Amino acid sequence: METNYKVFKRKIYDKMLEWKQSRDGATALLIKGARRVGKSTIAEEFARNEYESYIVVDFADAPAAVWEAVGNISDRDNFFMQLQFIYDVTLHERHSVIIFDEIQKCPAVRQAIKYLVKDHRYDFIETGSLLSIKKNTKDIVIPSEETRLTMYPMDYEEFRWALGDTTTLPLLKASFENKRSLGDALTRKLLRDLRLYMLIGGMPQAVETYLNTNNLAEVDAKKREIIELYNDDFQKIDSSGKTARLFSAIPAQLSKNASRYQTTSVLGRSEGKDNMDELLQNLEDSLTVNFSHHADDPNVGMPMHTDYSQYKMFVGDTGLFITLAFWDKAVTENVIYQKLLTDKLSADLGYVYENLVAQMLTAAGNRLFYHTWPTESGKHNYEIDFILSHGNKIYPVEVKSSGYKTHASLDAFKAKFSGRIGQSYLVYTKDLQKDNDICMVPAFMTMFL
Repeated sequence: METNYKVFKRKIYDKMLEWKQSRDGATALLIKGARRVGKSTIAEEFARNEYESYIVVDFADAPAAVWEAVGNISDRDNFFMQLQFIYDVTLHERHSVIIFDEIQKCPAVRQAIKYLVKDHRYDFIETGSLLSIKKNTKDIVIPSEETRLTMYPMDYEEFRWALGDTTTLPLLKASFENKRSLGDALTRKLLRDLRLYMLIGGMPQAVETYLNTNNLAEVDAKKREIIELYNDDFQKIDSSGKTARLFSAIPAQLSKNASRYQTTSVLGRSEGKDNMDELLQNLEDSLTVNFSHHADDPNVGMPMHTDYSQYKMFVGDTGLFITLAFWDKAVTENVIYQKLLTDKLSADLGYVYENLVAQMLTAAGNRLFYHTWPTESGKHNYEIDFILSHGNKIYPVEVKSSGYKTHASLDAFKAKFSGRIGQSYLVYTKDLQKDNDICMVPAFMTMFL
């Protein structure tokens, strides 16, 4: 199967190479991720570069002969022979790989991975989305012989690579580590570059559309296709439409600046706990969203002190988030995109930056937590947008969509938990600088926190 999409440089490739070299066929590689993040493309590119030959079995479009072969998969000699005939590819022992694309559509093969790996003739790569949905795991034993990698939308560095820029991020990292300011003019330019990433996002097809057309309305149309695909998937796993509504309401929920996602305002009534848990689990399994849960007692080991009933949801890709936010328009006009790009749209876009920071922190390997508590007057809450944990310290992060340097929540948090804090960060839209012991970080350095 030849891919129709441009192959972008992705960081997951190095992790795949590490799997091949260290495991030597002792496990299958499972790449999971949302639809259209580039799983199939990177799997085939890896197979093409790292093996003498390969076969891609796409279970979303497999011929009848493949399903017949799967029915007799316990006879591995016959199974491998059948695949070579069907795809007209010669497999070489220990030098070939078989890719099972959209593995969630064929649970029988996923269950058989244990025995295919034990056979050890070939390597195996599985790609899939919605892998944990009940109907995709019903009546099968999930194999333990899998090395699992999660693939996210292109992060900001991968986006810069796609634009031909391999210089900016290493320089930014050095500046961050040395706490070296960049100057106002350069900071403005770098923020404009970041806003382009916010608008396009990291879905490879959206990035490719931008490179081919330089037209943000065309990019928006491509993102709408992806969102419609997600909605179709949600409809298949939940015919009530509630999962799709929860996803579509994320921008509206964040714009309210509430301390939690309020499901009753979206679904119209309170769901039973079991049903609500399943809806949320479906969303989490889709990998289209990033959850941030409330840390009741912010400290290292935050999962032990987390209220999983209080959470915020972010769209996994901020480019898709922007399109969802303007879903009332058939296609988001270029004028809206241009105003966003030049930071001149009048709407309060704090929630967009919060979604971006959630995406960047997740791509950097962080789990997301936040913390709220009442002010002294009790009339409103303090809120720390994100709390990271490194070593034996926590690192609170407050996000602003402007250059304002006020940070009342950070100050109150420091006073409350001073002995637990390693470094406090304010992510905003000005140059890197210090304000007493608070590190004020331009949004394009978020991934280094």
